[in-house]
Amino acid sequence: MSVQPMRQTPEQVTEPRYRWVIVSAAALLLGIAMGTLVNGLSSFLVPLENYFEWERADVAAINSLGLIGIALGGIVMGFLADRIATRIICLIGAVTLSAVLLLAAQATALWQFYLLFFLGGAIGGGALFAPVIALVGGWFRTGAGLAIGVASAGQGLGQGMVPFVSGHLIEAYGWQSAFGLLGLFSALTLVPLAMLLRAPPVAAGGPAMGSEDAPLLSPRIVLPALSLAVLGCCTGMAVPLMHLVPLVQGVTGATAEAGGPLLIMLVAAIFGRVFFGKLSDIIGPIRAWMAATAWQTVFMLGFVMLGSMTAFWIYAPIYGFGYGGVMTGVLVTVRMLTPAARRASATGFVLAFAWMGHALGGWQGGLLFDLTGAYYWTYTNAAIAGLINLIVMGSIYMTLKRRRLAVASAA
Repeated sequence: MSVQPMRQTPEQVTEPRYRWVIVSAAALLLGIAMGTLVNGLSSFLVPLENYFEWERADVAAINSLGLIGIALGGIVMGFLADRIATRIICLIGAVTLSAVLLLAAQATALWQFYLLFFLGGAIGGGALFAPVIALVGGWFRTGAGLAIGVASAGQGLGQGMVPFVSGHLIEAYGWQSAFGLLGLFSALTLVPLAMLLRAPPVAAGGPAMGSEDAPLLSPRIVLPALSLAVLGCCTGMAVPLMHLVPLVQGVTGATAEAGGPLLIMLVAAIFGRVFFGKLSDIIGPIRAWMAATAWQTVFMLGFVMLGSMTAFWIYAPIYGFGYGGVMTGVLVTVRMLTPAARRASATGFVLAFAWMGHALGGWQGGLLFDLTGAYYWTYTNAAIAGLINLIVMGSIYMTLKRRRLAVASAA
C-alpha cells in the first residue's frame, strides 16, 4: 500500500506551518523512546547486577541486544516507511515499546531481558527513529539541518532525563516498579504523539518537499562508507552513555546522584545538536559532522582522569556539547547524500551500523571493566573509534570534493 502525499498549491507549500508540529512531535517521540532504549538502562546496571548477581558485561548486553534490535528493525521499518504511512509505523512502535517495559518489570531471567529488549529495539526503536527522522527532513526544503538538529535534541534530552528519573524511581520503589512506571508513561505519551505525524505536502504537479535530487556519489560508495563511519563514532559515544553513571558511582560512591553528570551532559548535547545542525546548513553536513566527532574524540579520555563529583559536573557538559552534534551530523549527511525516494530506507540502513556501534561500545565497556577492574581501556577504545570515524569521513569529503570539481570543469 502506498501513501500519496497531501497536495497543495505552491503558495501553501512555501511555508507549511505544520512542519514545526512534526518537529515538536518528533523531538518528544525520540526523547521518550530513544532515551529509554539507547542508554536508559544505565541506571539499571548496578541494581540488576546486585539483585541477580550477574556480571556487568552480561547486564550491559541487555542494552546491547536492544541496540542490535534497533539496527535490524530500523532497516525493515525504514523500508516500510518509504511505502506506508509513518504514523502507522510509529503506532506499532509505541505500543511495542510500552509493552516491553511493562513486561520487563516481571522478568526473572537474563534471557527474558535479552528477548524483551531485542524486540523493543527491533519493533519499537526501529519504528521510532529512522522513519521519524526521514519524515522531518521531508518537510523542509531549506534549513533541514536545523530542523533535524531540533528533533534530535529531543532525543538528547530524553537520554539524559530517562536515566536520571529512572535512578530516582529505582531508589524510591525498586527496579521492577521503575520499569512498570516507565512503561505506563510511554503508553500514555507515545501513542498520542504518533497520531500527529503525517506526510509532507506537495505542490500540484510538483515534487514532495525535501525531495531534491541528491548525490554526486553512487549509493554503492555512500552507504558502505557512511556505515563504517557511524560504526566508529557510535562505538565511541556509547561508552559515556552507558558507563558514565557506573564510573561516577565507582569514583565518588554516589548512588542516585550519579545520574546528574549524565543528565547535564545530555542537556548540553541538546544545544550541541541544534548548533551543529545549524552549522551544517552553513558549512555543509560532512564538515559539521567531522567537527563534532573531533570534539567528542578529544575530550573522551578526560573522564577517567576525574576524581570528584564536582569535576564530573563541570567536565560532562563540555564533552556533551560536541557529542551532541555527532548524531545531527550523521542524520543530515545521510539526507544530503541519498535520494528522497529511498531516504527512510537509506537512513535505516546506515543507522543499523550506528546502533551496532552503540551495542559494541556498551558491551566492550562492561567487558574491559570486568577484565581490568577499571574504565581506562574502555574510554581509550572509545577515542580510537572516534579516530576511525574521522579518517573515513575525511576520505568521503575529499572524494565528494573531487567529484564536484570534475562536474564543474565539465560544465
